[in-house]
Amino acid sequence: MTTSARRANTYGTADGRRGSVRPGSRAAEGAAVPGQPPAADPVAEDGGGTPALTRNSDFVQSLDRGLAVIRAFGPDRERLSLSEVARATGLTRAATRRFLLTLVQLGYVRNDGREFSLRPRVLELGYAYLSGLALPEIAAPHLEELVASVRESSSISVLDGDYIVYVARVPTKRIMTVAISVGTRFPAYATSMGRVLLAAMSPDAFEQYLARANLDALTGRTVTDRAALRDIVREVARQGYAIVDQELEEGLRAIAAPIHGKGGAVTAAVNLSAHASRVSMAAMRADLLPALQDTARRIEADLRAQGVA
Repeated sequence: MTTSARRANTYGTADGRRGSVRPGSRAAEGAAVPGQPPAADPVAEDGGGTPALTRNSDFVQSLDRGLAVIRAFGPDRERLSLSEVARATGLTRAATRRFLLTLVQLGYVRNDGREFSLRPRVLELGYAYLSGLALPEIAAPHLEELVASVRESSSISVLDGDYIVYVARVPTKRIMTVAISVGTRFPAYATSMGRVLLAAMSPDAFEQYLARANLDALTGRTVTDRAALRDIVREVARQGYAIVDQELEEGLRAIAAPIHGKGGAVTAAVNLSAHASRVSMAAMRADLLPALQDTARRIEADLRAQGVA
């Protein structure tokens, strides 16, 4: 089984919508802000075409659009025409062409005359973050030991806005596995690790998340009712782990536990995922949970020993 490439890519954007931007302030929404000069015209800046929302003068619209062009590519869209990139980002063809050709000159995009595709250099954009993150390196041997013991895939993720981002992963050696890699993003509400991280939020922060999140039905089992999700997350906080049964992907079950950092705060989550036909819900709790929690404790101990937590 392979995780839907459509989901993995759609949820890879900064705000969960390809080519869209979620304004984060009154200034971003075009409202007047006392004591600040009028925002610059983003269309005049980069020729994007249709006038966009007026933004604070500190917001660089062209950078936002350039990043949107990069995010247009994904697992199911490795090669795109100019028109396809324009549709994915909401930019005009003229603006899209300028951004793509600039990225070609910078070495981030390849062009064969008809289609565009990303080049390996785009990995540099995420490497600076990962190279400064000690958690994956410290956790790797523990994940490998866990996977060898239970023969199921294990991952670690952190919360990035309304999404989880995978920062470490050790897949099991099976013929049928879930195609997830470091950097993959999924909506927090439908994942075991996401619910662990949501449960660690302050009550006010969680209510703000709940109010703004788009709770789409990814499968027929996905919890989309806000009150039900609130109850589930409260239970996760109480019991100290989360389990998700085929809410992100049909046939996929996952169980997650928190990883605590300084002062006992939850800084990441670690999970085990298994195919529903192979591992029952009872077995997830009875067999996988104890090994998962032990791994989380050993990762925390190593983080403290190395002065990371």
